[in-house]
Amino acid sequence: MTAIVTVRIQEADFDIGREIAAMTSARTDIGAVVSFSGICRGSENGESIAALTLEHYPGMAEAEIMRHAETAMARWPLTGLTVIHRVGRIAPGENIVLVLTASAHRQAAFQAAEFLMDYLKANAPFWKREESAAGTSWVDARSHDDDAAARWTKS
Repeated sequence: MTAIVTVRIQEADFDIGREIAAMTSARTDIGAVVSFSGICRGSENGESIAALTLEHYPGMAEAEIMRHAETAMARWPLTGLTVIHRVGRIAPGENIVLVLTASAHRQAAFQAAEFLMDYLKANAPFWKREESAAGTSWVDARSHDDDAAARWTKS
């Protein structure tokens, strides 16, 4: 069966169960599905967060995420891959991102999901602004996210 790759950037929320069902429907070659869902926290470093606003360049962001999805498909024996990333204003407790990877065996699915999330956290072309009682501020890149992503390029 052919592997299916889905990349979507959207304002609307997503249903994790529905996305897994869509990926696995009528597939008997899938033995493992790994899911990661990122959820908006209500605080960061002890400060309450009212919301996050994520921005992107339409077209460029999708192409860049698809490029990394294709890298994951080439690197691991995956039977399916889904990346959904929300943009716009996101309140605490709401979904931000979903990564699903499917394979005949769990190890490939786990590794590919981790690879994709490390890329999304460190290098995906999104800009994030936090709203709090103190006002709004852009969220800076974090060195530990860069370190996590860099480990995939080491030989």
